[in-house]
Amino acid sequence: MDTALLKHVPLFVSLPPSALADMAVSFQETRYSAGAVLFREGDYGDRFYIVLDGCIAIVKALGSDDERLLGRRGAGEFVGEMSLLSQDGLRTASVRVEADARVLELTRADFDALLHRYPLLAYEMLRVLSMRLRESHDTAIHDLHEKNARLAQAYADLQSAQARIIEQETLERELRLARETQESMLPRALPRLAGFDIGARMVAARMVGGDFYDLLPLSPHRLGVVIGDVSGKGMPAALFMALVSSLLRAEALRSDTSPEQVLRIVNRHLLSRDARGMFVTVLYGVLCRETREFAFVRAGHEMPLLLDADGALLTPAMGRGHPLGLFPNPVLDIQAVRLPPGGMLLLYTDGVNEAMDAQSQLFGPERIVAAVRGARDTSAQQLCDQLVQAVTTYRGLAAQADDITLVAVRAQ
Repeated sequence: MDTALLKHVPLFVSLPPSALADMAVSFQETRYSAGAVLFREGDYGDRFYIVLDGCIAIVKALGSDDERLLGRRGAGEFVGEMSLLSQDGLRTASVRVEADARVLELTRADFDALLHRYPLLAYEMLRVLSMRLRESHDTAIHDLHEKNARLAQAYADLQSAQARIIEQETLERELRLARETQESMLPRALPRLAGFDIGARMVAARMVGGDFYDLLPLSPHRLGVVIGDVSGKGMPAALFMALVSSLLRAEALRSDTSPEQVLRIVNRHLLSRDARGMFVTVLYGVLCRETREFAFVRAGHEMPLLLDADGALLTPAMGRGHPLGLFPNPVLDIQAVRLPPGGMLLLYTDGVNEAMDAQSQLFGPERIVAAVRGARDTSAQQLCDQLVQAVTTYRGLAAQADDITLVAVRAQ
């Protein structure tokens, strides 16, 4: 197809011409007449659609007495992504052509490949989904107010209760979708690096969180390891986390880009956006199979722990490191450690060491070291699981105040 068509799609405006040319082979242009149905509610989703011109309608309960119009999509907008991102893959509504339309179609397999190849698109789609959910929420509340205005005063108490229920259900639905989208951005399976055993675990304090981690195969002998913690909680932190994670992956996978360069480029991107004072602590390093060296750059994040096979602590002294998203030229802590045979490297977020019990006493780094020493004969994944359990037991009845994220690497 003509790549010029893709240039006018807002979803792809940030992509270079070479990327558009590469994507063009995956799309199929199709024309539909008014009245045609692209897909029906409950169908299994196998296509993603971008409208080039015309108009299509999103309809709930199509053809029934309860049919309801949810919205319309015009030139440059997309539909069909919900079922491709959800676990069951089923369409949540029907799509009907209102005015003769010309659309681009993308199969499920090509859709997954596109997001893996251009991870920034996932953030852009998340932004559009968040905007749609917000508009849907506002519309629902507006409709509710109009109906309530027509009710008699005798039903005032019932109106208030009904409004709270609908609002709560809407919020829960938004958060479930946001959590599914956020989980889809984490590694589905941990990559392998010969000579090392790797484990990871993340437990969000709320439905969505601001922690993230990533494991990036850079070559057969090098593995990129990322862990980060966004300031704040809830949906704003989750959206900022999606942006940072996508930027880090995109920059880290460029050839011949050092960890320091990656973080400085990501910092420039963050400062160029209106993040409303949000920032992120990050630790990004590259693990080399041949030398067992882990060369890392720390931007305000917790220091990694390194213990040898006998449990002796080998963690280097902490240098200065600024979080990303605050300063044009942040100070970064650049270090390298070598994993001894049988040694364990642990990366974690402050939700671990700053977890509190009922008396507001911190879990602390000493208990983390003790947990690592107590798991010397276990796998890296078992260490992560046992440490999460240790924090949970220590916290007792106290609520989890912050996200918990762990990445463990054992040199075999």
